[in-house]
This record gives sequence, structure tokens and C-alpha cells, in this order.
Amino acid sequence: MIALENFLILSTILFSIGFFGVLSRKNAILILISVELMLAAVGINFVAFASFFDTSQLSGHIFTLFVIAIAAAEVGLALGIIIRLFRDRNSVNIDEANDLKW
Repeated sequence: MIALENFLILSTILFSIGFFGVLSRKNAILILISVELMLAAVGINFVAFASFFDTSQLSGHIFTLFVIAIAAAEVGLALGIIIRLFRDRNSVNIDEANDLKW
């Protein structure tokens, strides 16, 4: 059996990489991928804690399904915004998107 600490270390590493990616990148698609990495780390935490502390109920797994559903909706919305930004400015650089007016 894998210890809970291993899952927490993995989740911390994934969340830290995603957080660093959000803060350091200028490309909107890379920022979106970093946010998805952070959401995956949260899902790992939910499943790990549910498996170790609440084996009779599936609350952590259900929360993880909600996180996945929210992540899918977020990707759809963000890609729509990124495509619109690329069509208007011919770049997906966040610095060029200082105003989203027509």
C-alpha cells in the first residue's frame, strides 16, 4: 500500500509546477495548461484523502468528478477566449490583451 505522504508529495509538486507556470508564463495556452495541472493536483488530494480516511463513502471521488467537470467547462470557455484573442491580435501573448474591448 502506498502511503498518504507519497500522494501529498506528488500533489504538492504538481501544484507547485502549475503555480509557477501561471506566474511565469506569458502564453495564454501555457497558463491554461498550468491551471489544469493545479486542478489535477487538487483531484489527487481529494481521492487520496477519501481513500485513506473515508473508505465507506465516496465523497472525495464525487468531489473529484466535480473538479473534472469544472475543468472541462473552464477549458472550453478559456479556449474560446484565446481563439478570439488570437483572431483580434494575431498573438496569444497575455501582455497584448490588456483591454478586451472591441
